[in-house]
Amino acid sequence: MPRTTVVESPGCPPLRALTTDILGLVKVVEARAKPAGAAKIVETWGAPDASRGIVAASLADRAADPVLAVARKNGVVELLNPLNGNALAAVKTMAPATNDGGAEDDPLVALHLFTRQASDSMLGTFIACTDKGKASMRSITKENAASGLDAGPSTTWDVCSGGNVQFCSVDHGESYAMFGGKGIEVNLWDIASCSKTWSAKSPRANSLGIWTRPWFTAGTFLCKDDHRKIVACTNNHQVRLYDTALQRRPAISVDFRESPIKAVAADPNGHDVYIGTGTGDLASFDMRTGKLLGCYIGKCSGSIRSIVRHPELPLVASCGLDSYLRIWDTNTRQLLSAVFLKQHLTSVVIDSHFSVEEPEEAKYKQLESLVEAEAEVRNEKKKKMSKTIEEDEAEAEVRKEKKKKKNKSIEEAEAEVRKEKKKKKSKTVEEEEEQVKVLNDHSDSDGETDFRKEKKKKKSRAIEGDEERDIDGEMSTPKRRKSGERSKCLKKKSKKQHIA
Repeated sequence: MPRTTVVESPGCPPLRALTTDILGLVKVVEARAKPAGAAKIVETWGAPDASRGIVAASLADRAADPVLAVARKNGVVELLNPLNGNALAAVKTMAPATNDGGAEDDPLVALHLFTRQASDSMLGTFIACTDKGKASMRSITKENAASGLDAGPSTTWDVCSGGNVQFCSVDHGESYAMFGGKGIEVNLWDIASCSKTWSAKSPRANSLGIWTRPWFTAGTFLCKDDHRKIVACTNNHQVRLYDTALQRRPAISVDFRESPIKAVAADPNGHDVYIGTGTGDLASFDMRTGKLLGCYIGKCSGSIRSIVRHPELPLVASCGLDSYLRIWDTNTRQLLSAVFLKQHLTSVVIDSHFSVEEPEEAKYKQLESLVEAEAEVRNEKKKKMSKTIEEDEAEAEVRKEKKKKKNKSIEEAEAEVRKEKKKKKSKTVEEEEEQVKVLNDHSDSDGETDFRKEKKKKKSRAIEGDEERDIDGEMSTPKRRKSGERSKCLKKKSKKQHIA
């Protein structure tokens, strides 16, 4: 059974950390309670695959557009979004490792992602180094991020001619890089020109004349403003301080217990460092004097492989082969929280821009957002109502115009009908008047003629009566009767003619 020590954890302040393991998983651990609370795993990115295990990780801790870079066992460097885990780019830098130990057995061992951005179109720039000392620097733009697998690195150089590189560290200004490993002395390189500027020299032999072969396992730059002071840790449980401006041999060398030192991190104050050993010991040193400041309470049960210091809060996080992520208080050196993550962990990074809002503030903001959304919906409804009202008014106006046109057309038609009727009536009246006139004229002429005819008849009758009287009685009474009948008939005919 592994050695464990149970220590009460008071909880840690709001924190967000990302861990990587040997199965290629990225796990997100967060602590959200204020002022202190237990850290919990909230997300896991990726699928477990031993062939794609993560050997190194680096975070470009920016307030805008942060990027997480991970170096996998198969020689691929992936760029991820540390907020949601989305893959941004994948670049194949070197040939994958093989099991036969041939020439291609050169896996990635170190990775650093630059924080600064050359331009807005740049996705990220990183330095990767393999076990045999082949370093490469590459910049990936957002346009060719999808085709990064087919393109080669932009700059390559050999860090060493022999030995095995085990770590790589870049200064705060990101102008110099430090390399070291098994059989390789610590050396300093200028990134811009890819040239070596300084190389360490092995310490003198001991009293017995035994010279130890160099074997560096971890290193870091001590100060943010001065890249000349570096701290390197060895497999022989030594912590060394080098001043590249003065000499090649270490200025201070301190032994710490009996196990190899596997991880180191610098404090923002510029003179303290935190180291982790292969047996799970975590301690801090003041490198101005080489004094041990103290060991941290709550011993780990496995080798510590990664240590990171929070840039603002007095916190330090460590992880290793015991599958625990532990968060410590740098002031009291007490364990604040421990999270079990199942797999052997290889590295840990901290998101310094993570913040947790108060619930009331969040609720207030949510209410504000809801009120704004409701106001927008109401405005949209009002706009729609106004549009419908305008459309209705336009339709009413169109209807009124149509009615007016119809009324005008009806009135015009009626007026035309009336005019035609009047014309017809006037024509009929004129025709009737003309007929009456014609009838009157005709009746007048007929009366005159009848009167004349009657006069003529009377004259003829008078003449005939005289003739008859002159005859001496020749005519008898029957003749008179006949003449009387004839006169009656003539009178009837004259009356009928007059009536006609």
